[in-house]
Amino acid sequence: MPENRKPLPPSHFLTMVLSSSLALVALLLSSYNVDAFTVVRSGSSSSAVALNQHIGSGGMADTRNPDTIQHEDPRKSISAAPSFEEYLKQRANEGTTAATAPPKPIAEGDFDATAAITAMETSQTKTVGDIASAIPDLAPKPDQSYAKNDGFTAMGNAVSIQASDAPGPANVAWISDLSVDGALSSLTIFNGPLSDVPHLIQRCFINEGMLHFFLDVRPRAYGAHDLRDADGNYPGPETLGRKAFEYSGARKDYDTKFGTEELISLLDDTVAKLEGVTKNPGLGDEGLSELEKVTLGPLAVDISMPLTSDNVDSIIGLREKVASMWLGWATDDSHAHRPGAPVNSQYVYDTKYRQNCYGALLDKYVGYFGQADGAKLAAADSGPLDEAYVGGGS
Repeated sequence: MPENRKPLPPSHFLTMVLSSSLALVALLLSSYNVDAFTVVRSGSSSSAVALNQHIGSGGMADTRNPDTIQHEDPRKSISAAPSFEEYLKQRANEGTTAATAPPKPIAEGDFDATAAITAMETSQTKTVGDIASAIPDLAPKPDQSYAKNDGFTAMGNAVSIQASDAPGPANVAWISDLSVDGALSSLTIFNGPLSDVPHLIQRCFINEGMLHFFLDVRPRAYGAHDLRDADGNYPGPETLGRKAFEYSGARKDYDTKFGTEELISLLDDTVAKLEGVTKNPGLGDEGLSELEKVTLGPLAVDISMPLTSDNVDSIIGLREKVASMWLGWATDDSHAHRPGAPVNSQYVYDTKYRQNCYGALLDKYVGYFGQADGAKLAAADSGPLDEAYVGGGS
């Protein structure tokens, strides 16, 4: 392991092993005031939930007038969110729960899993290289990166993570280029508060001859997407009052700039030509976890399919095209920060959002790789949870 990178302390992983996803949900709610950040639960009133997300409440709707704190370091004066270390200490105090049943061992299907992940890794390396070429201030984060020979493994499979960010005008808060040999290929991009460019999540997991694919182009402003029903309808002013128009405006802004017909057609056309595809629960489905509800974007793709060469080629092509679209948005000055726009409140929103994304990812990775390895991988892939503002604390 390179001398400039310190291994993660054992206590960091032990706290994650001792905590279940239920404890995480409880903590997230208690950390930000349960009344101000209430998520949708089956059998509860969506009206009560949405009305609690008022301006200044600290909830997901709070993007303009959050409570702030003063600090000699101006980066720390704009958010009261806990640091990653404090967050883990709080979770450790929640007690222990029954251990999660280990997942089934990774197996190969009609197409070789190792070859599939290698092809995805090669493609993703080129994608990240294209991003670095177009964004000159993108810089590696060696202390949070791992090479395959560093000894970081998931279920015995070597892990590689190349982390980077762009603290300059591009304002990219976190990029994680992740690969687990024969099992997982993932690209995570979180943007800083100086642009309205969506976050991008692309993930492929291979197990027992099946390819599980997830892609999400995630909005930067709250649009009540978690309140969407199975038919795609949103609550109106009769339920939400004036807030319905604010949320509708956020959705329209996203649809106009990013969720365009070009992107929708690309997603639909690719999914339509995949072999043996099945869709996993999405927005409006009862089977969705609470943390997934508050983090999923309106165009999220979550599907499973047999591991075949044609499916792998199609997924790689889709990932490359969507990443190219993201890069076009990120380098378009029209999406940059506008003078007078709320930077501090966007930072608070982004920080809470990233913490919820980490919670949802933790559940996924524990299911994929078991409690211990899944927890380690989720923490490494998510990056520092209190660094939604680029350049803070790293």
